[in-house]
Amino acid sequence: MQITSWEQAYVDEFTPWDRGEPSPPLAEWFTRHTITGRVLVPGCGLGHDVAHLATLGLDAVGLDIAPTAISRARQLYPQLAERFVCEDLFQHEGHYDAVVEHTCLCALTPDLRVQYRDAMARLLRPGGLLIGIWFINPELDPGETGPPFGITPDELAVLFAPSFEIIENYVPETGYPSRQGRELLRVMQRRA
Repeated sequence: MQITSWEQAYVDEFTPWDRGEPSPPLAEWFTRHTITGRVLVPGCGLGHDVAHLATLGLDAVGLDIAPTAISRARQLYPQLAERFVCEDLFQHEGHYDAVVEHTCLCALTPDLRVQYRDAMARLLRPGGLLIGIWFINPELDPGETGPPFGITPDELAVLFAPSFEIIENYVPETGYPSRQGRELLRVMQRRA
């Protein structure tokens, strides 16, 4: 099934990307790294990554374009309800110390990638981190074109090179069973 409306996917409860828990590679990364400050999770869905980051003491904000996703995130995590914002990423205003990316870029059509990169550069303070699980090897059904829209590591490097420097990069050993070996953990730092 090709998704053309994220809101309709949540209304229909067709959300195969939601596994009911934070991203295992991101959770593992945060066991080895400590960051502080305000963190944005774009395309937060039901808010599992936001909730995990909040347990680490971060001022995490979840953003999603689908009102039903935000409503359900607020129901799942009522103690964090004010942290979930229904808004278009490209219209969002704010300043963040880090962005935690997990399935947002791959949900966007490739023609929006430059706009996504520019939004990340605009929202992150100089020196801020873009900590991402990037979908590099999607397995689509015959005839499907996405979403998800995979991106190769080289394409990712070229896309972000004007504004970001790669500071960590590896294929994580942890992950949801169907995604192991198909994701790249890459941390990039916004240039001053």
